Amino acid sequence: MKQFIAFVRIEFFHCFRDRRTMLIVLGLPVVQIILFGFAISTEVKNVRVAVLDPNNDVMTRHIVDRINASQYFMVTRLLHSPQEVEKAFREGDTDLAIVFGTQFADRLYAGDAEIQLITDATDPNMATTQVNYATGIIASVQQEMMPAGVSVPTIVPDVKLLYNPQMKSTYNFVPGVMGLILMLICAMMTSISIVREKETGTMEILLVSPMNPLAVILSKAVPYFVLSVVNLTTILLLSVYVLDVPIAGSLFSLLAVSLLFIFVSLALGLLISCITHTQVAALLASAMVLMIPTIILSGIIFPIESMPAILQWISCAIPARWYVSLVRQLMIEGVPLSYVWKEVCVLLFMAVILIGITSKIFKNRLE
Repeated sequence: MKQFIAFVRIEFFHCFRDRRTMLIVLGLPVVQIILFGFAISTEVKNVRVAVLDPNNDVMTRHIVDRINASQYFMVTRLLHSPQEVEKAFREGDTDLAIVFGTQFADRLYAGDAEIQLITDATDPNMATTQVNYATGIIASVQQEMMPAGVSVPTIVPDVKLLYNPQMKSTYNFVPGVMGLILMLICAMMTSISIVREKETGTMEILLVSPMNPLAVILSKAVPYFVLSVVNLTTILLLSVYVLDVPIAGSLFSLLAVSLLFIFVSLALGLLISCITHTQVAALLASAMVLMIPTIILSGIIFPIESMPAILQWISCAIPARWYVSLVRQLMIEGVPLSYVWKEVCVLLFMAVILIGITSKIFKNRLE
């Protein structure tokens, strides 16, 4: 029994001595429960609403005020013409548009008032929830504003689903899966490229090489870049011809931003390869550190707008967040590249920063 207790003590000593193991065993569950607890939410929050109200009467103002006061919606734009509705969606700052019919208040008492709800249906489940919540608020306001003893039919909004009128779920998950697959495969492939040289003992050849450190790093990424392009081509062909997800926008723009995202993912993998010491550690870092944040914080499954503010800020550091947004807008919504310049600039900035840090670390090791 004493020997058994001695072995137990030795094992405890080994566990507590390895700080990385203790961090994974004790820290990872805390991080996961916080992320899953706050980020995973099927509720609708902070839905950006645009309103087209040609009447501006008491009834329509009351409906708009009630929608803006709810915990689900926030009115961000007041439109002045039907042409501005589609433009608001294309600019990416509107999730739901409310269009009131003419003479709304007068026709309400006659029972034939018209109201249209236009929503971005790239996420079918979220679009359905938004419409249901808005319809409920409109019906509630109608009951409150009607005089006692007056009974008219409840307003049934005319619902228009943009970009995905058939409510196909593939329109939602294809952009997310593209971001997840490219991020994980690219990062995992390149994460072992430099650390492999350390384990096989060929790092000395790189150390005495007259090549610029940046050139050495880029040479490591080129083969995986080519393989990633093959993966990208396969994903797009399967999406279009098997899953029936059309490319509504420019194919050239979609390919350009996809190649940029592949480069960012490869640069992230190279950075992991430079700071780890074994191939196993590199694979674990690229799989565990990237997989959970990419799935939860990039908007693949759960809308970023529904997350707490701090997680929305953290998600800004996830490259897949910007790429998924780009694919949804370019591939599903068909917007021109000029409408998504912000996301492109963020990915370009990430690429420069990651390559710069990796080159600096590698250069320090050469010295």
